[in-house]
Amino acid sequence: MIAKLQCTVIDCPDPVALAGFYAGILGWRVDADDPEWVWLISPEGRRFAFQAAPDHKPPRWPDPDHPQQFHLDFDVDTIEDVERAQREVIALGATFLHDSGGERSGFRVFSDPAGHPFCLCYGQS
Repeated sequence: MIAKLQCTVIDCPDPVALAGFYAGILGWRVDADDPEWVWLISPEGRRFAFQAAPDHKPPRWPDPDHPQQFHLDFDVDTIEDVERAQREVIALGATFLHDSGGERSGFRVFSDPAGHPFCLCYGQS
């Protein structure tokens, strides 16, 4: 092993707001001592960082001219759970993009308020 992963860093125009969005999904703590570099920290110590990028150009999934650079997958248990989770992430500011349509397992794609795609996956664990 050469190194250990410290964190995943997400560029965005408003780190405080985007960290708050993901805190609403994960229930993790936001550390916004520096509004240009905001931490989202789990109870176990896992971390995401949100970095100010004033010229951030969001991806337009699935447009290949504006491709995603990464995406996050979040697990829920069943399709009933994904229905509830969908309502909650939209209330937090997500935008619905796509439904894979699976009855027992599948995923739904959303974009966060800065335009990064993420999925709510169900029936896969």
